[in-house]
Amino acid sequence: MNVLISGASGLIGTALSHYLSRQGHSVFPLQRKLQQGPFYWHPDEGHIHLDPETSIDAVINLNGINIADKRWNKARKQAILESRIHSTRTLAKAICEMHVKPKVFISASAIGYYGDTGTEILNERAPAGDNYLADIAKAWEAETQAVKEAGVRTVNIRTSMVLSKDGGALQAMLLPFKMGLGGVIGNGEQLTSWISIEDECRAIEFAMNHETIEGPVNLCAPNVISNREFTLALGQTLHRPTLFPMPAFVVKLLFGEMGELLLLGSVGVHPQKLLEAGFEFSHPTIESALESVLV
Repeated sequence: MNVLISGASGLIGTALSHYLSRQGHSVFPLQRKLQQGPFYWHPDEGHIHLDPETSIDAVINLNGINIADKRWNKARKQAILESRIHSTRTLAKAICEMHVKPKVFISASAIGYYGDTGTEILNERAPAGDNYLADIAKAWEAETQAVKEAGVRTVNIRTSMVLSKDGGALQAMLLPFKMGLGGVIGNGEQLTSWISIEDECRAIEFAMNHETIEGPVNLCAPNVISNREFTLALGQTLHRPTLFPMPAFVVKLLFGEMGELLLLGSVGVHPQKLLEAGFEFSHPTIESALESVLV
């Protein structure tokens, strides 16, 4: 397939581009600067150029600024939302206007859609939550509706914490854990949903190739764990003790609302659609996933 990817230079986009190329697909990154390729755009301005000489079979939208690299304030929260809305809206409009449309549009979303799930583990049929992360995901996914109405199979990939040593949450944890300073966050009972970077890429290609998959799809391993279980597994993988907890009040003091939602919040989700479609995880357990990226 000819695959157009926005956000191709990000953590998932970089890994996915390499993976799809190895699988025999032709990958075209959507560039932000002119003269760097046949496809370029300025999503904040709503401008996009698609090479009319190259037919595109699949469009994968991974664009959006990092949600956790800075403390949230009003301006930062607005920037997080707009980076997702503007890019998705620009891509959706371009797809709807294409004379020969792609077979599938896969657009990023997140398991934050479900809000704080408490002790529950939810599948794709569950309703949206009611916090800031849920509001982002709802607005993000709403921008893809026009593509669906134009007759293009549309998939909203609700991604969980992606485990990779090259970026994301896991990379941020490695230094303190390697120094023996890791520990549970809050009471450690909050549910954590996760997926290895390998299975993230494999699942996206699986959704791209399987015509029966559409709508929201949870990209997470089938085994939800607590923060305490994740902490112990990471410590064991790195052969380091995990004796330094971070109390909830410290999380709130250091990170504010971001810490409350991302670190203390509980999000338990199940990849029901992937499993029903026959997807098999290479790393279904946290031990296997951590070993695959760290050992």
